[in-house]
Amino acid sequence: MEPISFGTDGWRGVMARDFVFDRVRLVACAIAEYVRSRDPVRGVVVGYDNRFLSEHFAAAVAGVLTGRGIPVFVPRTSVPTPVAAFAVRHLGTAGAVMITASHNPPEYNGIKFIPDYAGPALPPVTRAIEENIRRLAPGFSPGEGDLDKKRAGNLWRDLDVKAAYQVHLAGLVDLAAVARAGRLIVCDPMFGAGTGYLEDALAGVATETLHGARDPLFGGHLPDPSEGFLGPLSERVAAGRALLGLALDGDADRFGLIDADGSFVSPNTFLPLLYRYLLVERGLKGPVTRSVATTHLLDRLAAKYGQTLFETPVGFKYIGLNLREKACVLGGEESGGLSVKGHVPEKDGILAGLLAAEMVAVTGRSLGELSRQLAEEVGSLTSRRVDLHTGAGSKQGILDRLASYRPASLGGVPVVETSALDGVRFLCEDGAWALVRPSGTEPVFRLYVEAGLATRVDAMVREVRVYLRI
Repeated sequence: MEPISFGTDGWRGVMARDFVFDRVRLVACAIAEYVRSRDPVRGVVVGYDNRFLSEHFAAAVAGVLTGRGIPVFVPRTSVPTPVAAFAVRHLGTAGAVMITASHNPPEYNGIKFIPDYAGPALPPVTRAIEENIRRLAPGFSPGEGDLDKKRAGNLWRDLDVKAAYQVHLAGLVDLAAVARAGRLIVCDPMFGAGTGYLEDALAGVATETLHGARDPLFGGHLPDPSEGFLGPLSERVAAGRALLGLALDGDADRFGLIDADGSFVSPNTFLPLLYRYLLVERGLKGPVTRSVATTHLLDRLAAKYGQTLFETPVGFKYIGLNLREKACVLGGEESGGLSVKGHVPEKDGILAGLLAAEMVAVTGRSLGELSRQLAEEVGSLTSRRVDLHTGAGSKQGILDRLASYRPASLGGVPVVETSALDGVRFLCEDGAWALVRPSGTEPVFRLYVEAGLATRVDAMVREVRVYLRI
């Protein structure tokens, strides 16, 4: 079995191989030790998604926590990760445990821990939990002291915060403007925990739902709202002359967008549109924060409107920290996560989709039209991510070559800055850039490139791959 490790956003493993009930209880016990050392009275939310056995894994976690005297709040049905985070703030609990593997393949499941600040756990928190795991593992007795719902008594409480969450969303999004647009919106929760959330928020708006039933196999592919998996949504939006198509991943913390003409709108395209909308149409003022792998169009907008941009390593936990501590009005990442000021510092695909609908309804323009308008204002950039799979034995050699890689130019333009904030990024004189990041858990390198022209992106991708021999 793979070692238990909290990566970018929690521990994940293949069910029946790495992710098994005994190990889930061990992780739950480590979390219980962490909570008991800080705040055992306020309790812990225990949520779960639509994956195979998720509700049973959640019950096992709840049994461990109640067996150690910690109250739990457990829903009767699956909940999105951002709703579990909202419940932490709404109920004032010490945190939440979320059983989910997010957008990973169907055979995976996982555990996220959300501390009392209602955002992803930062490294000091996950290191403390991992240390508890190492300390407890040698003598751990699975099931010892666990309580079921009946025996736990008033320590085990039902969780129902959907209505409160919807009220909160209504305070963040102009849903009346969306209703006035009078156009169909097609929703695709991808068989996941977000089913019904967009539709309920859009009460009074004509909606259709694709893939709204629970399917632990997610239709035979990843519950990932990226372009390659949204063909049915694209076709339905175009055929139905809809305003938008809104997609969610398996636990609804990531978003996918389909414009009125059926075209996919990437997060790197949408995030600058949303930031400009918040600044210009909403009249908000404040910084923006993005990961090192996310579009620099946000930088251009911040500079144009006299705002500060904060760059973070990859991982929404760092973006969430800036939302909490630096009063950012928007935080986002190229992989489809965002949140805004006034919301929990956890990525929320439901909120993202609703904000997209508001933007289109209020401006009367499609996302494509808004993107062209933005290009006239601050220029345009083409972004690309390439996943470079390697053999396990060749990963170290590539890491060695990356450590010494200092190109004088990329795509014929001088490199003026090299950054090692997360991976290695090369910034060119004209603003184009390339970032190479190794995966911490698998033999994969992720290459991110952004430039003004697609041909320039192609050239930069080729040069990096030739040097690294991937």
